[in-house]
Amino acid sequence: MPRAPPCLNDPETGVSSKDIVFSINPLLSARLYLPKLNANDQKLPILVYFHGGAFCRESAFSEHHHEYCNIVASQANVLIVSVEHRKAPEHYLPAAYEDCWAGLKWAATHANATQNSHIISEPWLIDHGDFSKIFIGGDSSGGNIVHNVAMRAGVEPLPNGVKIIGAYMNHPYFCGSKPVGSEPIEGFEKSLPYMAWGIVYPDAPGGIDNPMVNPMAPGAPSLATLGCSKMFISVAGDDVSFRDRTVLYYEAVRASGWKGQVQLFEEKGEQHVYYMFHPHTDKGKRLIKHVTDFLKQ
Repeated sequence: MPRAPPCLNDPETGVSSKDIVFSINPLLSARLYLPKLNANDQKLPILVYFHGGAFCRESAFSEHHHEYCNIVASQANVLIVSVEHRKAPEHYLPAAYEDCWAGLKWAATHANATQNSHIISEPWLIDHGDFSKIFIGGDSSGGNIVHNVAMRAGVEPLPNGVKIIGAYMNHPYFCGSKPVGSEPIEGFEKSLPYMAWGIVYPDAPGGIDNPMVNPMAPGAPSLATLGCSKMFISVAGDDVSFRDRTVLYYEAVRASGWKGQVQLFEEKGEQHVYYMFHPHTDKGKRLIKHVTDFLKQ
C-alpha cells in the first residue's frame, strides 16, 4: 500500500503526526498523532494502536492507516502511538507480538519519565499523556495483537503500575483447526486465514490451534485473565472468514468470569475492514464513531 508522510496540522483534522524510533535493538519505530490542544499542558488519553495486514503486509505508515489514525485522534481527542512492528517472512511471529508489547511498555515508561533516563523519551507523551487512561486497539491482525497484548498484560505488569483501561478490536484475525458457523467445511484448510497462519508463524506450537490465533482452543489460557477493564469488539456481517469466530470469542469472554465490560457491534452487509478503506461513508463513520465513543467513555 502507498505510504503517507507524517505532517504538522493535518488540513482535514488539525492533527499533527511524527515518526519516532523507540527501540535500537531491535530497531523499532512508531508514528505518533497529537490532536489540537486546548492548552499547552492539556493531558489526553493514550491509544497504542496496532495496524492490520496479516502480520506480513502494510505498515503503520500506510495511507489508509494514517488517515484512520488522524480521524480517530481528532474525534476521540486521544494521543496515538501507532506501532510499526516487524513483518513475516523476514521476521516470523512471535516478533510482531513482542514488538507491540515493547511499544506499549515504552509508552508506559513515560508515566514516570524522570526516573527512566535510559529510555528514548518522547515529549508528546511526557507533556500530554494521561497514563490513567491507556487504551490499546487494532484492526484485523492488529485486533489479534490486541487480544494477545491484553492477555500478556493480565499476567505481566507494565512499567510504573500502568494499567490498560480499555481494548478494542475490529474484525480480529482468529482461526482454528475446525470450521465454525459459516466458515467453509469443504476446503477449510485451504482458506486464507488458515494458510496465512502457517506462513507467518510456521513453528507455532499447536499450529493453527495455538492460543494466539485460537483463544478458545483446548488448553488455552483463561480469558478471565484479560488485562483490561473494558472491551469493544466489532464484526462485519458478510465477513465469512472472521465474523462467526469473533462472535464466539465475544461470547467466550462474557462466559469466562472476566470482571470487565465487553460490547459487540455488527454492521450488516459489509466486508472485512470496510471502514478502513471507506471511512467517510455512513457505515464507515458509524463504526469509527463507536470506536471514538469507546475511547471517550
